[in-house]
Amino acid sequence: MKILIVSATENEILPLINSLEVNNTTACGIKDGNIHVDYLITGIGSVFTTYQLFRKIHEKEYDFVINAGIAGSFTKKLNIGDVVYVQNEQFADLGIEDKNEFYTLFEKGFMQKNQFPFTDAKLINPYIFDFNIKKVSAITVNTTHGCEKSIELFKNKFGADIESMEGAAVFYVCLSEGVKFMEIRSISNYVEERNASNWDIPLAINNLNKKVLEIIDKIEQENTNWESL
Repeated sequence: MKILIVSATENEILPLINSLEVNNTTACGIKDGNIHVDYLITGIGSVFTTYQLFRKIHEKEYDFVINAGIAGSFTKKLNIGDVVYVQNEQFADLGIEDKNEFYTLFEKGFMQKNQFPFTDAKLINPYIFDFNIKKVSAITVNTTHGCEKSIELFKNKFGADIESMEGAAVFYVCLSEGVKFMEIRSISNYVEERNASNWDIPLAINNLNKKVLEIIDKIEQENTNWESL
């Protein structure tokens, strides 16, 4: 099985890279038992991620894509360091401002809510994975939120649990191209007025990499059959 690990920055998956490289490193990636693992560092943001991922999956055929990274949480029901599985994504800052209101392209009629690959204006992962991870909804933005007014606007409008800067791009490419995928995020901070002293990026990265390694091990051990909804 060929797996592609996708991350915005190398730092987010460096423990994973180092761990797998203890095994047999190949020219294209890392071979771990019966699984061949490549990793792709896209750069931060949905534009870079879309281009880099699209190019990569057309250079080589993959059975499975794992988007791994850190994220901010809108809800205190999630703890710093929690690892979550993203069920659905939205491009939250793609739209139109009109005075004090923000409208999506769907709300303004520029796109239909069920226009492929969207379902009711969301990008939904159609595959079922049993990895014992908390399930969440997410939004993707190209500017992370650090202002109380905009935080409340996006939190209330989209009802998401977390935000990242790449997730929806991975959903969009993989759904469009018919590639099985999952997005795994670890909570590094709460989405609030920016205060880096409240963040714990090392904990989030450590927990993220442990979980992704567990997932790879489980895939190898169980020869997982991916079940579509």
